[in-house]
Parts: sequence; C-alpha cells; structure tokens
Amino acid sequence: MRKEWFFDRVCGEQIVIYAEDGKLVEVEGEDARHGAVLGNIYKGKVANVVPGMQAAFINCGLKRNCYLPLDEGAARFASYDGSGNASVRDLQEGDEVLVQVVKAPRGNKGAKVSLDLSIVGKTLIYLPRTDFLGISRKICDPDIRTALLKEAERLRLPGEGFILRTAAANATKRHLKTECEYLRRLYRSTLEAAVTAPVGTAVYREADLPFKVMRDSLGDGVTKLYVGNKELYERILTLARMRADLGEKRVVHYTGAVSMYKQFGLSEQIHALSQPMVRLENGAYLMIDRTEAMTVIDVNTGKFTGENDLESTVFETNILAAREIARQVRLRNVGGIVAVDFIDMTEEEHRTAVSEELERALSSDRSKCRVLPMNDLCVTLFTRKRTNREISTLLLQPCRRCGGRGETLSDFYMALLIRSALLDCFAEGYRSAIVELNAELLKALLSDRYFRADVMGVWREKRIYLIPHDDLLQEDFTVRGDDADTLTLPDNAQLLY
Repeated sequence: MRKEWFFDRVCGEQIVIYAEDGKLVEVEGEDARHGAVLGNIYKGKVANVVPGMQAAFINCGLKRNCYLPLDEGAARFASYDGSGNASVRDLQEGDEVLVQVVKAPRGNKGAKVSLDLSIVGKTLIYLPRTDFLGISRKICDPDIRTALLKEAERLRLPGEGFILRTAAANATKRHLKTECEYLRRLYRSTLEAAVTAPVGTAVYREADLPFKVMRDSLGDGVTKLYVGNKELYERILTLARMRADLGEKRVVHYTGAVSMYKQFGLSEQIHALSQPMVRLENGAYLMIDRTEAMTVIDVNTGKFTGENDLESTVFETNILAAREIARQVRLRNVGGIVAVDFIDMTEEEHRTAVSEELERALSSDRSKCRVLPMNDLCVTLFTRKRTNREISTLLLQPCRRCGGRGETLSDFYMALLIRSALLDCFAEGYRSAIVELNAELLKALLSDRYFRADVMGVWREKRIYLIPHDDLLQEDFTVRGDDADTLTLPDNAQLLY
C-alpha cells in the first residue's frame, strides 16, 4: 500500500493530508499565523462563578470567556486505563489561574478549559498536578503494560502523574526518563513565564500541526512525505532525520508548476468534502448534514436496486454505508454526536450485523468512538471524540447573500481554488493573469492577504489583476492569461497587492 503525506503552508493555512493509494484518509488544517488554541495553557482570571452550573467562566484573552467545569475531577483522562484523582479548587471572582484548553471554541461556544494541566510528549503525557497514572488501551500485552506502569510509578513525584501513550510500548527506560525530565522542564518554564505574564497570555503553546503529525500520527511504512513550502520542507526534513524509521530520503520538496493537490489527484477529493452527498460504490449514497447539536447521516439506496429481494438489497447497502461513514467522519474530522438513519431492515440479525460493521470500521480511528445499539427504527447513535476543527469549517462559511441561512465555499477555499487556477495559467507561460470574481470575495482576498507569500515568492515577476463583479456568486470566477504589453481593463480592476 502506498502511504503518502502532504504538508503545505498556503493562503495563511497549514494543511496536512494523508492518502493511501491516492485516496484521502485524513485532512487537517490550522491557521499558520495564530495556530490552534487546543492544548494551550493560559494565564486567566475568573470572570464569574456559577454555583448552579458548578462552573466558572475564565477570561483567557480569547474572543469569548472560557468554560471551566468545577466537578470534572480526572474525568478528562478517563479514556485511558488508570487510577487516581484530581484536586478541585474553590474559585472566586477575580482569582488568577492557569488553565488549559481541552476543547476548542466552536460556533457561539467558548473554549472549555481545565485546571488539570497536561504536557504531551511522544511517549508520555505529563500531569504536573494530577495524581493519576494511566496507560493507553491500545497497549494490549499485559507484561508490557505492567512493566510500563511500574516504570512510570518510579519516575513520578508525589502529587503528579503520567499517562503512557501507545508509542511507549517500544520505548526504553532511558527514553522514558529523558522525556520525563524534558516535560518537567517545560512545565517549570511555563510557571516561570506565568509569574510576570499579564492575564490573557498563552504561557505555553501546544506544538503546531506539522510537528504534532510528525510526533504522533506517522505510522509504519510511510512511502513519501511531500512538502510544498520551502521553509516547512526544511523543518520537516530536520524532524525526519531524528526518526530512525523515516529518514530524509522519503521527504520530497514539491516544486511543480501546478498545485500539489492537483498534481497528485487530490483536488477533486478535497472538493468533495465540501459537499453533503457521498456516493457509494454500488450507486447508493449518504447525505451528511451538520447541526448545532449533532451530525446527521442519512443512508439512501439511490440507483442501487440489487439482484435478489429487498431485504438483501437494503442490508448490502447498509453494510457499505457503515464502512463509508467510518471513513467520512475521520476524513471530515466530525466530532460529538453522530446520528445515522440506516435504511429500514426487518431482520434482527441484519441490524446487529450492520451495527457490528460500523463499530469494527470505527475501531481503526485514532479518535475514541462509542457506538450505541441500533433501535427498531434502524437509527444508530455514536460519539466521536472531538479533536481539531471539522474540515467543513475550513471549506465552508455562512452565505453572505441569505443572511447565514445557507452555506457557501469559504473565502480560504476560494483562495485555494483561485491560486490553483493561477498556477495553471502561469505554467502555460503567461506573464499576466486576469481574475474576474465576486466583489465581496475580492475584498476578503485583499484584506486577509491570502496570496502574500506567493506574490513575494513565485509570482514576483507576474502581474495579477482582479476584476470585481457584484452579480457573480461566491463560487463563480474565471482566470485567463494575457501576454500583451498593454492591457485593456475596466476602471474597477485592481492589481493584486
């Protein structure tokens, strides 16, 4: 199997894609300028305490105050096998506290934070003030589990804890000790920074997306790592040299004239993630709809009529759907509650088999999933741990024309599409390009400076003119090349930067 990773820094975003035999498996994005807030530790101030909710709201300098549950204890570590507890503090309005973001802000909701701080390494998660010792459930060998827990117990000091990650199964005692000391130093430097830092300061920042992927996600048998950005390539190369199982020979700096995603056949697959409909190989399809509370997936037979009786046709479709649903929630990074409306089946053994297939397909997901039994209406609920943002928030945004009742392709994704078209245009040898596009989109492209790196780099000798149109939809644009020394353009044409 061909296992390929694609890293890029483009239009203000860091993008990481994983594909197997050319088929998308994972897509993640992160703001290259500000990074993600998940995992960051902030010096905050208690804005107010709400006893009826057993919660406090903390000013961390983010757009909205953060939500801090006061009765959570060590519940956030319950996904690991282990024992221990966390201390809960009595807070009062005006108190200054160190809190860590454990759930990123979403929609109109602020971030969820915790007083139980953790610092993540490759093999250990260090819990500086939580009396908890845990181990990954993916480490199954009982002898290895016992040995690792004994070593972690030996390493920890009174009042602190560790979680042994899956990678710890192959770590030596020396490596565990070295990483333990390194994580302690990171925590001490965080405390030192917090002494003089003003409220709202991030005194510790979690590693950015490319580093986290190199640390946590690269499995065995990686074929190639393609990197589209020169600066990012140098960084990935340095990290690859530190891994005996990888090495620098597998890291490739992509310098092609056309978009890297187009070159490797990923563009159309990425675009499909912005669409609610997913076709199955037999002609059936899924409809994926996001709501504020959950994601709803509807299974439909579509053009598939089967060859035998109706029950067999429906069962076959539902089995295929279960596999594709597991792939789609991982690919789109869907988190929270997912409700699946399978096609009605009359036989109990078929309902059981479809539930088991869904659970089996979800078992390979790195994010924890919990599947509930299918009910008589053939509706199944499952939960998937929310990690980073859903890919839909990167590709879609509320429609400007309908007041947010619908969605359109996001400004970022439109910038990505226009950039790809411009690369194609310049690959044909043109010196100038003329882009006709939606007027509101033009304003967003200029104000957010999506193409700043390209204009200062590969497009230094090119001329790009933007012509706004009030009657064009967000998704509609054209790009044409021109080599004339003098161009005839409308008065409202603007030179890109």
